[in-house]
Amino acid sequence: MSEARLRSMAPRSEQTLPQGNWYWHAPSRRLEIAAPKGTILSELSGDWSVDALEQMLEGLSRGRLGRAFDSGEGPVRCSLRLSSGRDVHLVGAFIGDAEARGMLLTGEHFPEIDPSDLNPGPDLSPVFQPIVSLRNGQVAGFEALARWDDSDETLPPSRYEDEALASNMLIRSAETLARLREATGRDDLFMHVNLTARDLARGTIPALVEALINGYGLPDRALKIELTEQAALRDAGDALSAAMALKAVGAGLVLDDFGTGHSSFAWLADLPADSLKIDHGLTRRLGEHRADAILSTITLLASRLGMTSTAEGVENKDDAGRLRVLGFDHVQGFAFARPMDAESAIRFLKY
Repeated sequence: MSEARLRSMAPRSEQTLPQGNWYWHAPSRRLEIAAPKGTILSELSGDWSVDALEQMLEGLSRGRLGRAFDSGEGPVRCSLRLSSGRDVHLVGAFIGDAEARGMLLTGEHFPEIDPSDLNPGPDLSPVFQPIVSLRNGQVAGFEALARWDDSDETLPPSRYEDEALASNMLIRSAETLARLREATGRDDLFMHVNLTARDLARGTIPALVEALINGYGLPDRALKIELTEQAALRDAGDALSAAMALKAVGAGLVLDDFGTGHSSFAWLADLPADSLKIDHGLTRRLGEHRADAILSTITLLASRLGMTSTAEGVENKDDAGRLRVLGFDHVQGFAFARPMDAESAIRFLKY
């Protein structure tokens, strides 16, 4: 799918903007909305019963809100119109049987793409590092890593820390994943893309992810978003709501650098991720009794939660057998492959 095709999918109406987040408590059937003071939806802030909130809606929207949560699982997508005529969208997913979270957006349509997201920087040349399955030794997927054509490693990272980087990486990654799947006939391949806390706060990112998944014909969870615990430190509620919105549009969620933060288990309890990536600070201590005990416990926990686990930063191929015994599903690191461009990735898969 070309960038022109993506651009044509962006409605030329009011831009979709994040206006807060919401939390649904199923047992009480109450919806808690947090919209900052002074914003166009601040009147919706509060703890609402469905009946009370529906009094704020245009007649045709009444009844739609309650039905959005009736399934008790999976994604939540609900478009409403306030009695004032303004359109509001609840986008998120269930965390468990009892609760759901998501983002509160405005705009005439959802999904909607911000046209500024569709212009990858000319000097961006992402590379892709293989993630190898410990079950069969095959490449299971890749992680996309940002690189630039000028290759000037002396430049400070802040030069590139702009809002365009996340959307550019998502576009390039989805395009490359589609190419890899077509070139090799491997419909099980996946791609990891990193997002920061600032990226999560942008209401157009879920729309872009959905457009890429649909436009390239990718299955759900093939495009996986890596999130670190650090992304939640600024505002855990907003970060979790944004993550659930990404899950609702078909993205996979990967909890990255697990084991390095101060509250990883709390973040894990809240975020229904598909996979854990264990930080190299732990995996490089492989063979130490206490470290091995911690690693095997983490992989067992991941398995019990229906998640896969990846050991990253692996620099010794001989460690693969030990990591498999400890319960890891995948490995990533220089011992198996260095980051490579898209053409090299195709050759690597065919080798």
